[in-house]
Amino acid sequence: MLDRDILLIVTNNDKVIKKYQEFYDIDYIDTESMYDVLIKVRDFIHKGYNLLTHPMSGSLKSNQTPYKSILIKKNNSTKFEDLELIESAIDNYNKFIKNRKLTSWPKNIKEDFKTVDLSLIESCFDKNLPLN
Repeated sequence: MLDRDILLIVTNNDKVIKKYQEFYDIDYIDTESMYDVLIKVRDFIHKGYNLLTHPMSGSLKSNQTPYKSILIKKNNSTKFEDLELIESAIDNYNKFIKNRKLTSWPKNIKEDFKTVDLSLIESCFDKNLPLN
């Protein structure tokens, strides 16, 4: 079982905060940009954190959803594979966004995207990551 004290959720989704703030540390980024979350996670990886969830989980394209939550853990050593994965996610984001504009979604659709992101991170919290 993973120790809660070494886990960190990096997110720009307030629904994730509401659900997990009393159980896990959260680094909230006040933005509607998945890119900002990816960059923040990359910075944490450089500081010795490791990825526990894939930075491009879900099937939504980069210009389709502004919300992203990524679970990482403190390990005091950088895993090259994690660094490659996050850099690849950033590159994919940039390639996809290039020559395309970000969609300006109405509030109700944004709330739906937050719910999708929340459900993706919820799938990580099973018997190995309890809420008690």
